[in-house]
Amino acid sequence: MVKGDRSTWKSNYFMKIVQLLDEFPKCFIVGVDNVGSKQMQQIRVSLRGSAVLLMGKNTMMRKAIKGHLENNPALEKLLPNIRGNVGFVFTKEDLCEVREKIMNNKVKAPARAGAVAPCDVQVPAQNTGLGPEKTSFFQALHIPTKISKGTIEIINDIHLIKAGDKVGASEATLLNMLNISPFSYGLVIEAVYDNGTIFSPEVLDITPDDIKARFMQGVRNVAAVSLKIGYPTLASVPHSMINGLKNLISVALVTDLDFEAAKMAKEYLKDPSKFAAAAAPVASKGGSPAKAAAKEEKKEESEEEDEDMGFGLFD
Repeated sequence: MVKGDRSTWKSNYFMKIVQLLDEFPKCFIVGVDNVGSKQMQQIRVSLRGSAVLLMGKNTMMRKAIKGHLENNPALEKLLPNIRGNVGFVFTKEDLCEVREKIMNNKVKAPARAGAVAPCDVQVPAQNTGLGPEKTSFFQALHIPTKISKGTIEIINDIHLIKAGDKVGASEATLLNMLNISPFSYGLVIEAVYDNGTIFSPEVLDITPDDIKARFMQGVRNVAAVSLKIGYPTLASVPHSMINGLKNLISVALVTDLDFEAAKMAKEYLKDPSKFAAAAAPVASKGGSPAKAAAKEEKKEESEEEDEDMGFGLFD
């Protein structure tokens, strides 16, 4: 490629990334390690109509963003995240929906020696179909085996590799012999940019119910502290009013003081039987306790009569 063509290509790339940054208010910064060209093409096809995937050299992406900071200073927040083998997925659609499309495009891959395991690898107990001559190989990996019908059988499930560990040559060879492809690779979302704000992808998992629960927990904490120190706040005033009403009812029960909220409590103390009707239907479902006790007693008497017949089993 001649120098003029390369300069034109760079100029077009800068124009394209600037155009995408202006057109799309949201984007994902994605890692593309272990993603092949064929898989990348499949991802582009699946995102068509909802997002645009753009790759490039980190130096060129940084240079394009720095040159566009005058028009959009918020883009500076993207710069610290442009490191390693990364790209951009620009979108105007709902971030959760686009993320789901990205995460669904993964391909199974075999374990390779020296690769970092993205997940734990378990080898289930099974008949490997391998001949007895491979026994020493399993012994070197401390895998308990036995010979069954002329082939090696793994006795127990084995935790072969932990997430984050490097895959050794022996582990990779064993998994390939057993035709196990334990890993799946695809785009990995490293950060999310949304209208000038950048955040972790875990934030997208937060639901309105989670926000409501955290807010209510904060309100409860404020109310508890306010009640403890005697400082009234919007969160503690309702509790203070209820506690005050309880105290007034307690005073009314032992004095001649009378008001509307204390009437029911006084009526209950005068005649508790009036309020027993509310609990009666609940008790009637399971039958009266007296009848149940009578049935139990009658059952015990009949069992004792059956046992005491005046003679033993072997008389």
